[in-house]
Order: sequence, then C-alpha cells, then structure tokens
Amino acid sequence: MEFNHQILKIVSVFIAACFVMISYVGAANALQINVGAASTVEDVGQGVFFYQQSEYPRDCHEVISGCTSSNSSGVYVIKPDGYPEPFDVYCSNEDRSSGWTVIHRRAESMAGFGRGWEDYKRGFGFLSSDYWIGIDKLSFITNQAVYDLHIGMELSNGSSILITYSGFRIGDEWDNYRLLSIEEFSADGDDALTSCPGNMVYGNCTCQQTCDEPNRCSGDCDRGAERCYCPTGFLLDRHDCVSPRDCPCFWPGVNTVIQNGQSFVNDDCTERRNCTERRLIREELYQCDLNARCTVRHDVQGCYCDVGFEGDGQNCESIFKDCYDVYIAGHTQDGIYTVRPTDWNGPPFTVSCVTDNGGGWTVFQRRNGIDRGTSFYQNWTSYREGFGSFSGDFWLGNEKLHYLTRQRDYKLRVDIQTSGSTPKYAEYTSFATAGENDEYRLSISGYSGDAADGMRSADGTAFSTYDSDNDGCDIHNCAAEHRGAWWYGSRWCSDNYDSYCDRFNYGSTTKRCTDSSLNGVYNGGNGVNIFWDHSRNCNLNFAEMKIRPAL
Repeated sequence: MEFNHQILKIVSVFIAACFVMISYVGAANALQINVGAASTVEDVGQGVFFYQQSEYPRDCHEVISGCTSSNSSGVYVIKPDGYPEPFDVYCSNEDRSSGWTVIHRRAESMAGFGRGWEDYKRGFGFLSSDYWIGIDKLSFITNQAVYDLHIGMELSNGSSILITYSGFRIGDEWDNYRLLSIEEFSADGDDALTSCPGNMVYGNCTCQQTCDEPNRCSGDCDRGAERCYCPTGFLLDRHDCVSPRDCPCFWPGVNTVIQNGQSFVNDDCTERRNCTERRLIREELYQCDLNARCTVRHDVQGCYCDVGFEGDGQNCESIFKDCYDVYIAGHTQDGIYTVRPTDWNGPPFTVSCVTDNGGGWTVFQRRNGIDRGTSFYQNWTSYREGFGSFSGDFWLGNEKLHYLTRQRDYKLRVDIQTSGSTPKYAEYTSFATAGENDEYRLSISGYSGDAADGMRSADGTAFSTYDSDNDGCDIHNCAAEHRGAWWYGSRWCSDNYDSYCDRFNYGSTTKRCTDSSLNGVYNGGNGVNIFWDHSRNCNLNFAEMKIRPAL
C-alpha cells in the first residue's frame, strides 16, 4: 500500500478535544461566555456574514458548542490559550462527531508542500482546499487540553480509511515542535492500515539498510514487500530508525558507519577501527608495510601489498623467489624487483633483473665501467651483506646468493668486455654457493661460450677477502695481493711466473692465485686489475655475473 500525492485523492487530518468535550458537557453553563465568543464566517449567496462576540473560542469544539446559529462546517476564528492573536481555522462537523479542527488537508494540489521551516511554522495554503495550519498554532492548541488525532484518507480505488490516535501533543518552538505524545491507535475503513512505530513509514520497501549492515539491503525489502521501513537518510537499529551518527559503530572521523564484524581505514591509512559486537574499537597500531601502499581497491580503503607481494598490507611477503619468477609472472622489462628466496629468514630484498638471453636472470655482480667510485676492496662483512648501487657497480651479497642458489638448480652466465672489444660470455650449467659456515664455497661446472673458462680452477674453493683469508695458500693473502675478493685457490700460489696482467709481484718473484678476478681495480696494474682467464681478457671495463634456474 502506498500513499503519496500521485495516488491519494484526499488526505485530511483532524484533531478533536474529546476529553475536553466531555468535560465541557458537564460544565456547559460555567463556560458559556467562552463558548459564546465564536466568530463565524459563512458564504451566503455572494455576501459574507460575520457573527462576532467579545471573546474567542479556543478550538473548533468550543466554536460548535457555543454557536447556536450554525453548526455547519466552515471557516471560524479561534484564539488558543496564550496565543497572541486570533486566527482563521476550518472546523469540520461531518466526521463521527462535531468540533474537529482541521490542521492539514491535501485534496486539489493547489498548495505546494515542498517548503521551508518558516512556512511550516506560520502555515500556508487555502482553508477551503489544501493547507497547513502552522506548527506554531498547533503547538498552542494541543497544549491547552488532551486531544485526539484523526487522519482520514480516500484512496485512488475509492476506499477510505479513518485512523485515530489519542493523547496527541507537540512541544513548542524551543523544543523544535517535538512530538511529545501520541498514544492508542485505532483504524477502520474499507482497507487495513498498518501502524508503523517511531519514525518509520509504510509502503513498498525496496531497500532497508541497518546499523549492523549499512552497505547492503536486508530483510523483506529485497522482495519489495509492503512493510514499515526507515525513510531515506535513516538506518534501522534493532527496532528504531536512527540517524547514521546514532549507530553504535559510527566513526565521526571518516563520517562512516562500520558494518558489524568488519573494519575501516582512514584516508591516509594511519588508523583502523573495528566494529566488534556493535562496539567501535580502535587498533593500537596500523601502518602500511614498506612493500605496501595506501590505496582503494574494490571500493575499500586500506594498505595493500605491492605487486609481487602477498599479505594483509601491514605485513607483506614477496611471492617471487628470484628474477625468473618475476619474468614468468609477465614482468618482461629489465628493472629492480623484490624477491624472497625459500627459507630466507630476513625481509624480502631487491635484485636487478635482466631479460636478455632467455630472460629471468638475477644479477649478483656488475662492473659497468661508469660507476668507478665503488671500491670492491671490501671486507668479509661487506661481501656477505652486499654493497654498491643497482644503477652502477654492485655486489648483491654472499648470504643472499647462497639462499638463492640453494632453493633450486641454477646456471651462471658471465658477460665481459674490454675497451674497444666485442662482448664475450661464459655460461655454466651448474652454479651454487655454500653457506657462511663453509665460507661460501663454490660449486661450478659445465662451461660453454666464447670468453674461455675463467672459473676452471675455482670449483670447490672458498670465498676470500683481505680480512678473511680462506684461499689455502700459506705464502700470501690472495685477496690482499689481487686487491679484491674472490674464490681464490692454492693451485699456483707457490709457483713463479712471467709478468702478466693476472700476476702480481711478490718480492723478487711473480705469482698468481686465480684464472679470473672480476672484483679487482679498474685499469689496475698487473694482478690487481679486472681480468678473466688470466692472460686472455685483461683490464675489463664491463663484467656482469647473473644466475637463472637450470631448466
């Protein structure tokens, strides 16, 4: 059932002082002077006749009770107790009993009802058709006695309804004309009318939102059933319609009602609040992980892990084990990505990924000939942790390299170039390094390429730095003599050689520790420069070492 200005033909609202009427009947003579003070306006032909006495009645009940010349419906003058001046009202004597003061009528669409506060306070319209008496006048009327409220309606199908409330009273302007009292309800007519509690409305409900579920329609409204429901701008809280601000999980800081059992994050992701058992609870600490960003996804604000990570946004773990995982996930551009190898206990770390020669290569060493400010004559700790810049020269770190190569079988590719020469490469089908407790010992085999096998003597050797001499040579410290760090061995450390780029002077002799040393000094002298396969590739100005799974 739906009532609105398009369907309703007539909406009439009456109030009557039934209790006062009964009281007045028992004391008619005592109130004769007030009752007799009615002023009546009636249409007679084309003239208007006024019947004015010295006092005014307080409502239409007193008008009809005191006016002996006419008891017909029409326009009369009343003056409620305390009201500053008399005013016209329409009195109806046609419904059940006489003396009803009409406060509202909708019949002919002659008066627009979409008005502001002042109009509803003063009243508007035409007493003979559509009008509103004025909420200020109504306040004075209902506070001078106990009144019934009658609502008469005629529907578009011709049926009519009359409903009655007892104890109708509203407050004054200081109380914003609050509905102070409305009591027992009754109805009769050709159709049934549902009484809705509080400020609910009755009709075809299409969506009922609640404080517990403010973002979805619930209940019978999903089927468009006729029922009592909350008007627009209100949410159902148990049995009452309330403003969203009155819901138990309303968060003023974001002007949002949080659904029961869910959480909400503010715009800059510095605070999250949860609605738990209809109680708003603020989390002690909420902030995005370094690998997350504050953004909106699926219409929900929060911390979300970056591409390549998974987690709740506050804690994000990399889902890439190496650059090969990055590559097969569709990231086919060279760049810096974040990985987390299997069993790696530290936070995810960044690596340089290159996509040439099949793609998916994880670079762990680069000498690009541009960034010559990064010294590779570093101690054990620096080589363990890594140093340099991905945009220039760097060493990824022996600990990271160990965890990368232990999670699956890897192959190694080494690209080198001297000034003015063509690039060369060496590939090894198997490459791995042990952990620190075994001094990052190297396991390598399966050479192919055109740069010569510069690692042929390195298989099985430990890593050495100037402050951690693990080369097995008792005569000298290979890392210190070569001014770098590498997988040096003792195979040739006691032999004497002719002077060449891979050999260093030791007293009156010339010695060497390795077939290659890519962590030496740019344009260094013999033995301390960057070289590959001892006498074949000296003073390199580019070297890059990278791994990918051996597929």
